[in-house]
Amino acid sequence: MKKFRKVLDGLSSSSPGGVASPSCGSAAGTPTAHAPTPLDIHVQETLVSENFHLCKTVRHGFPYQPTCLAFDPVQKILAIGSRTGGIRILGRPGVDCYSQHESGAAVLQLQFLINEGALVTACADDTLHLWNLRQRRPAILHSLKFNRERITFCHLPFQSKWLYVGTERGNTHIVNIESFVLSGYVIMWNKAIELATKTHPGPVVHLSDSPKDEGKLLIGFESGTVVQWDLRAKKVDFRIYYDEAIHSVSWHHEGKQFMCSHSDGSLTVWNLRNTSRPIQVTYPHGKILKDGRKESCKPILKVEYKTSRNSSEPFIIFSGGLSYDKAGGRRPTLTIMHGKAITVLEMDHPIVEFLVLCDTPYSNEVQDPYAVVVLLEKDFIVVDLTQSNFPIFENPYPMDIHESPVTCTAYFAQCPPDIIPILYSIGAKQKKTGYSHKEWPVSGGTWTLGSQTYPEIIVTGHADGTVKFWDASAITLQMLYKLKTSKVFEKPKAGEGRTTEVLDEDPYAVQMVSWCPHSRLFCVVGISAHVILYRFSKHDANTQIASLEVRLQFDSDDAVSPSENENNPCFSDPSSHSPLQPGSPGSATPDSVPGLRVKSRALRMPPGYQAELVVQLVCPPQQITSLDINSAYGLLAFGNCNGVAVVDYLQKTILMCVSTLDLYGAADPYQRLTRSPRRNRQSTSGLTELSDNQVSIDMERTKSPTSVPYPSSLHNDPRSMPEPLASLRASHCSPVFYLLDNVKGPGRKLSLPTDLKPDLDHVNGHCTSPTSQPCSMGKPRIPGVPEGPRLTRRGPGRPPFRKAQSAACMEISLPVSSHTEVGGCASRRAMLQQLHGVSMYSHDEHHTTTPYNWSERAESRENSFSRSRSSSVSSIDRDTKEAVTTLQFGESYGRKGEPLPSACLWVGTSLGVVLLLPISIPAEDEDRMEEPVTIGPSSTVLMLKGSVLRFAFLDCGGALIQSPYEVWRDPNGPEDPDRTRRRKLVNFSPWPSHEAGVDGHMAVVCSEKQAKVMLMPSQTVLFAHNVTESSFILRADVVSVCSSVCLACFCANGHVMTLSLPSLRPLMDINYLPLTDMRIARTFVFTNGGQALYLSSPTEIQRITYSQEMADNLQDMLGELFTPIETPEAQNKGFLKGFFGGNAQPFDREELFGEAAAGKASRSLAQHIPGPMGLENMKAAAGGVVGDLARARIALDQRGERLGELEERTALMMNSAEIFSTHAHQVMLKHKDKKWYQL
Repeated sequence: MKKFRKVLDGLSSSSPGGVASPSCGSAAGTPTAHAPTPLDIHVQETLVSENFHLCKTVRHGFPYQPTCLAFDPVQKILAIGSRTGGIRILGRPGVDCYSQHESGAAVLQLQFLINEGALVTACADDTLHLWNLRQRRPAILHSLKFNRERITFCHLPFQSKWLYVGTERGNTHIVNIESFVLSGYVIMWNKAIELATKTHPGPVVHLSDSPKDEGKLLIGFESGTVVQWDLRAKKVDFRIYYDEAIHSVSWHHEGKQFMCSHSDGSLTVWNLRNTSRPIQVTYPHGKILKDGRKESCKPILKVEYKTSRNSSEPFIIFSGGLSYDKAGGRRPTLTIMHGKAITVLEMDHPIVEFLVLCDTPYSNEVQDPYAVVVLLEKDFIVVDLTQSNFPIFENPYPMDIHESPVTCTAYFAQCPPDIIPILYSIGAKQKKTGYSHKEWPVSGGTWTLGSQTYPEIIVTGHADGTVKFWDASAITLQMLYKLKTSKVFEKPKAGEGRTTEVLDEDPYAVQMVSWCPHSRLFCVVGISAHVILYRFSKHDANTQIASLEVRLQFDSDDAVSPSENENNPCFSDPSSHSPLQPGSPGSATPDSVPGLRVKSRALRMPPGYQAELVVQLVCPPQQITSLDINSAYGLLAFGNCNGVAVVDYLQKTILMCVSTLDLYGAADPYQRLTRSPRRNRQSTSGLTELSDNQVSIDMERTKSPTSVPYPSSLHNDPRSMPEPLASLRASHCSPVFYLLDNVKGPGRKLSLPTDLKPDLDHVNGHCTSPTSQPCSMGKPRIPGVPEGPRLTRRGPGRPPFRKAQSAACMEISLPVSSHTEVGGCASRRAMLQQLHGVSMYSHDEHHTTTPYNWSERAESRENSFSRSRSSSVSSIDRDTKEAVTTLQFGESYGRKGEPLPSACLWVGTSLGVVLLLPISIPAEDEDRMEEPVTIGPSSTVLMLKGSVLRFAFLDCGGALIQSPYEVWRDPNGPEDPDRTRRRKLVNFSPWPSHEAGVDGHMAVVCSEKQAKVMLMPSQTVLFAHNVTESSFILRADVVSVCSSVCLACFCANGHVMTLSLPSLRPLMDINYLPLTDMRIARTFVFTNGGQALYLSSPTEIQRITYSQEMADNLQDMLGELFTPIETPEAQNKGFLKGFFGGNAQPFDREELFGEAAAGKASRSLAQHIPGPMGLENMKAAAGGVVGDLARARIALDQRGERLGELEERTALMMNSAEIFSTHAHQVMLKHKDKKWYQL
C-alpha cells in the first residue's frame, strides 16, 4: 500500500500551458517529493515557444585578421575581407553589415560592381562568389569553383560584365558576371611570353585594362615580366622584362605610361613608346653609399599613381620601401610623394592594404584623389589628402574595442534615459583632437532609427585596466566614456617585492564589473585581487582614496589536528591576538603586502567616475570569483575560493571575513570538521557556530567596527580627518575570521552524503562539473598526468595569481572517454583546459568572466595538464576548497518562517550550496553612518548539482523583484546649507500579495546543472528542473522578454535555452554554436529585451537576439547598403583631344568573349554553383518599400528631364527650320528676275 501511495504522490495532472501551479508538474518543473507546496500560488505565464527565435543581429568592432579592401566610389561603401571568410561592409554611421562565407576560407580579393549593388569575392579555396547587396542582409547569387588552377588576382573594369581572373600558373581566364560561367577566351602564359623564354613567368600579380584602350590588357607576372595583350588581335603588343619581382602596377590616367613597384624597394616608370627600358627608376628611401652602392631596401608592396586637377604634380602613394638599415626598429610606413614633398606616415601596425579614394570611377579621367584608406592588421584609418599636413579622419565606427584585449563584458538594456547623455557629455572631453574637419568619406547607404529602441549600454573591461562604456542603442555602438582603473595605483617599480613577479603580466586587468545604472555606483574587480568602488560626479574633486586590506587566505601550515582544542575547536583566547593592522610593522611581511600600492596622496579627479574605496586581498591574494554591491544598503560583498568578505563602504569598514567552510558552522551538509583559527593572529569564531538551531549567539562578534568604543570623530569621513586618524580608520577591522584552509593531516577527508554522490558528481558515467571530483571508472588516464594525491605547490618565484584556479580551486585528473560530447574528455574541466587553457569561471550579478593570461607564454603554460591530480568520486579531498561563485543582496527572509522581509545576502558556492545571511542595517540616515551594521548567522536553504550561478527573486505574481537602490545624487555637488542631504532609497520589498493571498516571494536559483524555484520564507521548493545532463551551464540570467520573465541559459555544448518562470517550462533549446573558444564562455551575457552578446573574436562583439519580436523587426533596424544613384557621366574631353586619341576607343567585349565567338570553356576547369537567384532578379529583390519609392522617384525625375530635353531640341529644330526657310525665300527673291548669265 505504501508503494502504491508513493506512485500516486508522484503522479500529477498537467496544468494548462499558461498557468504555473506548484501542485502540478510540467515537462520541465516537477514539485519536490515529500515537501509541502502552497496550492494557492497560481501564476499566469504568458510566454510560449512562439515568442522565441534565435538569430544574429549585428557585429561590432574591427574585422579580425583582415586580408583585403574594396571601395565603391559611386555608392561610397567600403568592404573588408578577413582570413576567416568574413566580409564587413561599411557605409555611413549605422550602416554596418557582416556576412560570412560558409566555407570559412580566407577572402583574397574584393571587387565591387560599381553602382550595381553587387560584390565579387575571391577566396583561398579558389572560389569566386557574387554577392547581392541590394538587400539588407547580403546573399550569394552565384559561385564558381576553380578545380585545376589557383586564383591569384582579379580585375573588373568599370561598367563591364566580364571579370579577368589571373591564376598561379600564369593564365588569365574571363568570367561572365551575369551568368557566372567561364568564357572560352583564355590567355595562356606561354603565348604571353616569348617562345625563347625558358623559365615560367610566375603567377599573375596584376591585371588592368589600358585607360586609353579597353581592348588592351596589361598583365604583370611575379618574376618581373609585364605584357600588354591585344584582346582583339589575340597577340602581344609589347613585353617588358625587369630583374626585380613586381608587386603592383598603376596606370597614369592618360594611358601613356605606368608605374611598377618592385621587391628591391624601387619604383620604375615605363612609357609605351619605348618599352625597352624604364624612363625612370627611383629608390624613394634608398641612399647611395660611399662605395657607390645603393642601400638595400624592403619591397614596395603597392603603389598608386594618381593625378590631380589642382596640381601638375601627381600623387605617388606607396607602402614599404624603407631601408633595411633603418627599418629595424621603425614602424610600418605609408609614403605620400607629391612633387618634391615626401611625407612618411608611421603606422602602429603592419599595413594589410590601402586604397586611394578618387572623385571619378573612370580610369581615363583626372583622378583627383581626396583620401587614402589604410587597412592595418589591428586598425583602420583614413588620411585626408586635401590638407598639407595629411590629418586623419575621426573614425565613426567602434574599431578600437580591442585597443587593449577585452577581458570581460556586461550588457545593460532598458537603462535610465538620462544616463547615456550624461556619460556622453563627460566622455566628449576625453576625445583626441587634431582630426580632419571634413566629413567622413565613407558615407554610403541609408539608416534610420527603428521604432522599438530603448537605452542600452555595453561595458567592456580590458587587460590594461581600462573600462569602456558604449552606447548600444538601436543596434549601433558608440563610445561614451573611458575609465582607467590603473590611475588608482602607484606605478610598480622593478625590485619592489612581490610586484616584480607580475610585471610581465597585466596587473590591472579587469576581471569583472558590477554597475547599478540607477545609483551610478560602479565596482571593478581586478586580476590582482583588488576591488575598486567608483561614484559618479559631474564635478571634479580633490580627495584621498580610502583603502582596506582583507585577508581571505587560510594557510595549511598553521592548521591543527581535530584532536586539539577538542572541547572548543573554533574558539581561542581573543586576548592573545591583535587585529591585523595593514600599516603596522608586524603585518609588513612579504606575504601580507598587496600586489599593488594605492596612491596615498590626495588626487585631483576629473568629472565622471571617481574612485572612493579600494579593497585589496593580501597574504597572498587569490583571484576574486564573485561580487555584488548594493547602494541602498551601502554594502559590498565579494568572495573567492577561500571565503567571503562583506565591506561597509559608507563607514569604510570590514564587516565580515570568513571562510566558506565556517559559514556552515555545525550545519555543514557535508559533515566536514571545522578548523581551528590561525595561531598568533586575531581569530574569533562568531559565524562558525551559528546555525538554524542555535539561538543564544553573541551578535557582537559580527558587528561593525564602529561598535567598538572609539572617539566619535572616527565615524566621520576619512577624507576630512587628519592623516593619522584616517589611516587608523582605514586599517581598523572588526573582529574578522582568519580561518584555515588546505588543512593537512588525518581527519580532513570529507565524505559526501550517500544519496548525493551519484547526483552531484556522476552523470552518465562520467564527471560533468569542474567543481566535482573525477570518476574512477577504470578508464585510461591521459599520459603524462601525475596521479599523486597532492598538487605540487607554487614555487617562490611564480606569481600567486598567474594561473587562474577553478571555481572550487580543485585540481582534478582527466579521465578519457570516447562518449563525451565536447572535446572527447570525460571531465568538463578537461574540455575547458583544452580550450585555451582557461580553467576558471566566476559569476556575479551582471557578468560572467574567466580570468586568463593574455600572453602566449601563459596560454601555452595553461594548456598543459601537469597540475591535475587523481581523486575519488566518493569523497571531497582534504585539499578541496569550496569557492563562493555568486553573491546577491536583496530583500528576503533571513530565517525560515520569519514574518517580515529584511536585507539579506544570498551566497552560492561551487558545491551547489545556497546560504542565506540576514543583515541588520540602521534605518535612519544619521544612524547609518554611526551605528553598526550587523550580520546574522547563516543558514543553509538549498542544495543543487554543480556550482551556483545565479539568484533572482519573483513576487507571488511572477514579476521580477529588482534589488533596492539609492537614487543618485552628486557627491561633489553644491550643498544647500538649509537642507541636510539625505539618502533617497528605492526599495522593492516583497511584501505580501493580497491578490494571491500569499505572503513572501519566490527565489530562483540556477546552477551549472539545475534550476530551482522555492517559496520564501517557508523555503519550500516549488519547481525543480535538470537543465542539462550531458553538458553544463556557462551563463544563466533571469531576463524580461515580452512583458514577462524567463531564465536564459548558455551551455558549454553551444545550446541556448530559455525556461519559463516560475514553472521552469522549456521554451527554447537551440544548438547555436559550439564552444570552440573560451573567449565566448568568458564574455557571453544575456540582457533584457531578448538580447545577448559575446566576443566572437579578439576584436569583435557579436550581438544576438532570442526574441521573435525583435527578429521580426530586425529588417527595419538594419541599414540599406544600396541606394539608387545615377552613374556620373564621363567628361567630354573636346573635339581636338578626342581626335588625337585622347578618348578611349569603344570596345565590345561580348563579341570577343561571348559563347558565339570564343566557345565554351572546359567543364573540368571550373564548376558553377548557382545561388538562390540570378543577377537579373537583383533589382526585384531589393529590400524595402523606401528603396522602391526612391527608385520610382528617380526614374520619374529622369523621364521628366528627358522629356524636357526633347522639347527643347524640338523647339530648336523648328526655329532652325524657320530661319532656313526665310533665308531660302530671300535668296529666291533676289535672283528671281535675273538671267542665268547674270548670276
